[in-house]
Amino acid sequence: MLNIDFETIDLPVVSILEDIKKQLVLQNTLIIQAPPGAGKSTLVPLALLDESSTGKIIVLEPRRLAARSIAERMASLLGEKVGETVGYRIRFENRVSEKTRIEVVTEGILTRMLHSDNSLEGISTVIFDEFHERSIHADVALALCREAQQILRPDLRILVMSATLNLPQLVDLLQAPSVTCSGRQYPVDIQYTGGNDVRMLPDLTAQTVLRAIKETKGDILAFLPGEGEIRKCEGLLKKENLPVEIHPLFGMLPKNKQLAAILPNPKGKRKIILATSIAETSLTIEGVQVVIDCGYARTSRFDPGNGLSRLETVQISIDSADQRAGRAGRLGPGTCFRMWTRATQDQLAEHRVPEIMEADLADLVLDLAQWGITDPSQLSWLTPPPKGAYSQATELLHQLEALDCGRITEHGKAMHRLPCHPRIAHMLLMAKQHGNLQLATDLAAMLEERDPLGREAGIDINLRIEALRKQRAENRMSKKMSRIDKVAESYRRLVGCNESNEVIDPYETGLLLVFAYPERIGHARVGNNAQFQLSNGSLVMAGHQDDLAHEAWLAVAHLNAREGMGKIFLASPLNPRDLAPLVKERDLITWDTRNGGLNAVRELRVGSIVLQSKPLPNPDQSHLQQAIVDAVQKEGEHLLDFNKQVEQWQNRVLSMRKWHPTGNWPDVSTGNLLMTNNEWLVPYLQGVRKPADLKKIDLKSALHYHLSAEQQTQLNRFAPEKIDVPSGSSIRLEYQPNGAPPVLAVRLQEVFGMTDTPTVDDGQVNVLMHLLSPGFKPVQITSDLRSFWDNIYFEVKKELKRRYPKHAWPDDPWAEKAVRGVNRKKK
Repeated sequence: MLNIDFETIDLPVVSILEDIKKQLVLQNTLIIQAPPGAGKSTLVPLALLDESSTGKIIVLEPRRLAARSIAERMASLLGEKVGETVGYRIRFENRVSEKTRIEVVTEGILTRMLHSDNSLEGISTVIFDEFHERSIHADVALALCREAQQILRPDLRILVMSATLNLPQLVDLLQAPSVTCSGRQYPVDIQYTGGNDVRMLPDLTAQTVLRAIKETKGDILAFLPGEGEIRKCEGLLKKENLPVEIHPLFGMLPKNKQLAAILPNPKGKRKIILATSIAETSLTIEGVQVVIDCGYARTSRFDPGNGLSRLETVQISIDSADQRAGRAGRLGPGTCFRMWTRATQDQLAEHRVPEIMEADLADLVLDLAQWGITDPSQLSWLTPPPKGAYSQATELLHQLEALDCGRITEHGKAMHRLPCHPRIAHMLLMAKQHGNLQLATDLAAMLEERDPLGREAGIDINLRIEALRKQRAENRMSKKMSRIDKVAESYRRLVGCNESNEVIDPYETGLLLVFAYPERIGHARVGNNAQFQLSNGSLVMAGHQDDLAHEAWLAVAHLNAREGMGKIFLASPLNPRDLAPLVKERDLITWDTRNGGLNAVRELRVGSIVLQSKPLPNPDQSHLQQAIVDAVQKEGEHLLDFNKQVEQWQNRVLSMRKWHPTGNWPDVSTGNLLMTNNEWLVPYLQGVRKPADLKKIDLKSALHYHLSAEQQTQLNRFAPEKIDVPSGSSIRLEYQPNGAPPVLAVRLQEVFGMTDTPTVDDGQVNVLMHLLSPGFKPVQITSDLRSFWDNIYFEVKKELKRRYPKHAWPDDPWAEKAVRGVNRKKK
């Protein structure tokens, strides 16, 4: 039994603890909504501990700092140390024991627990805390837990907790009730400071902090996008010699400095905490009465087009702004300075974009493959993974030999057991085979952490590893290198190898990078100019003065994917001999209009990089035709002779399609003909090699004879090309693409004596007559010729007599003989 008297704890969530217990007796899934500071993260797991005597409670936290903090808070309420009843597990850190009954976990650890035991035996409850952050790990873990609950463990209890949730959507997905805690949020005075400039955030935030120090009391929590802005703002404030303590707070900060930011100042000094969005939720920061919100956050966005993730500074959503402002109202009335305008506030998105919509999905795809799922639609998602990013991740995992025909391989299973990105896992496993595991562990750490030397050191990643090994040998580590070395040490323990300070062979580094990034093999372009073509087809460049700028081959680790020409940040020289297993022979038959048409070559390639190209002997005729078919689909309107006769044939068939909808008439619009050209054009492609050959194809005949014999007959009968008129001329009709009446443009003198309007479609459609002057200018448009003779002709006659006095314009057009040429006036 617990020795906690919840009634003595002055936190709002206490009021709903009994309701939570009762609801979990009735169903296995529950949604809990409670504001920041209500105590849900610590008290709900403790309250359920006595109810979970048959198994552990797992609490999933989206952030490592929050996981540690919550575990320590729960342990202190029990009067214990972390690792006894309450423990935590995060990447490369484990504080649990045989006595642990509540585990706070993060970073995909719950997903790995599910993979090791699909039924989660020994676990009674899984709590998803701060679910509104919509981390990709939480989304995946919730989908898999739901699957396990529905198939294997109906007794498994799932709780989803948050302060700001899209509640209707979540209730609809989980089909679960919700319990809401009203909380105890003191009023927060929201002040809008005016317009903002993302390029000036450190300066503007420092100015707002100075204003807040003068106008308010209590500790100040200022939100900035990342470490760079925090450090700049910190430097500006320190120049002011303020009587306050200034503390940065971000994820990569050492633990002791994080604690200094979170805990009250021991001397009671006023504090300024400059934090990333890590401080929005979960963490309890004592003494904060003022919040300064810059309105921006940093997020990683993945581009399926180039397979790269990049950090972007983006505007926050309304729910994030509310979370941040709420920090000022936990202890009493507070103040929040929002560094934007009221108009901007009205334009913010209501909820943040779920990470699954913007993240690299390689981990997710590997997780699902390990679970036995090849199609993500087999699971119930709050937000399904985007198809483009999912396909790109699947393709990458096939390249890394983790998947075969969509199913996980033995190599993929070994990759999945390593707690790192699939790229790094593949590199470590391949390094073990090639005998350079020590280098791989240092390289893996260097790839995962920030560049310890900065861009001024150039792009050679080997310089970073050499600096790491030198400092390691001398037993003096800078802060940045110390962090990298700790990660490398964790990897060494994981794969079972010793540290190394030996001289590095840069070509070995290049080979290891190829294992991790096979699509980022770079080959110098002709003329070099520090430009490289990557094996994925992209173009990138190094600085012209960089030591690696004139290398023939590079293995690129970090780059940005700007349009046109990307920029390399970290790379290693590469020995082309190491690429032998990646070289593929490929027969390529393409159509290139600018360069003369068909091009059939045999190429040696590394991805998109062509090593050798020579003419392909005796190319297969069907492959040649397919290349032309593909080209016609893309640019066929310019390749084929779509002349006026072809256009009229198309309009005749389209008219029949409208007039006789049950006649199975094909869609012969230009766009559809191009997309389906393989159905009608192929018989005419024999011998076609260049654009001029395509232009010679009689397109009208090719299309006409693709119709059935019956349709050809019906087309000539119901939609004739020409109509005979009294003068003896056979006049071409002009058909319209929308099935409107065709136009008969004929000189007035050629239809003297014609009483009725000509028709098509077996008398069902009157043609639209454009009656022309002797100079072929329209004088009247009519679809009722009889009415024209009776009512309008005599007015038209006056004008024609004035303009064409030498021509005869009879008073009785009914009796006048129609003529083709000039019908001169009798003298």
